[in-house]
Amino acid sequence: MPGFLRIDTVHQGDQDGRKGLYHINAVDEVTQWEVVAATPHISELWLLPVLEALLGQFPFVIRGFHSDNGSEFINYNAARLLEKLHIEQTKSRAHQCGDNGLVESKNGAIIRKHIGFGHIDAQHAEAMDQFHRQHLNPYVNFHRPCAVPKVVTEANGKRRRVYLRWATPFELFQEIPRCENYLRPHVTLTELERFAQALSDTEAALAMQCAKRKLFRRLQRPHSA
Repeated sequence: MPGFLRIDTVHQGDQDGRKGLYHINAVDEVTQWEVVAATPHISELWLLPVLEALLGQFPFVIRGFHSDNGSEFINYNAARLLEKLHIEQTKSRAHQCGDNGLVESKNGAIIRKHIGFGHIDAQHAEAMDQFHRQHLNPYVNFHRPCAVPKVVTEANGKRRRVYLRWATPFELFQEIPRCENYLRPHVTLTELERFAQALSDTEAALAMQCAKRKLFRRLQRPHSA
């Protein structure tokens, strides 16, 4: 059943005393559907509207919300928001970073790969969030294949994961029996299929890279004389 999220924050560095923006990364456990957002700060005042908009970008109903023990997610206001949306909140065990391993791996494979490690000032969070919403998220979910794990039990009883196939999050969602029953109201499978077929995987990747180059040209600091 889709709709159980793993969520984490990724800080885009500090420089000369200036704070960098934060990425909020949410990944569905079953389909690996991923939504990335950006915010200038992770205080409750800034984070809650971004979090609510992020949850609304998933095409299916959200049922679970799992994070680490960071105070940006473990607080009364976040709990009230999730309760209003009828989403169950859970958190990782202390000192057990593997509890949130799926989203941690996506932090590196998606955010660090495409955005890098360099400082991006918090004032650019709105432009970065727009890039995520319009370009990165659609590319990742409809055109970028993910490794699909399969658990194999060996003769000695040990279980290990092997990766024998690749599929996009949308393809994995389509494989769920009666997948259309999990969609949000007013979201249809036909609409999603039409969106997925509008561009080839190569065309979507090139469009995303072009948009990223334009974004980074806007973010570049002017060179000193």
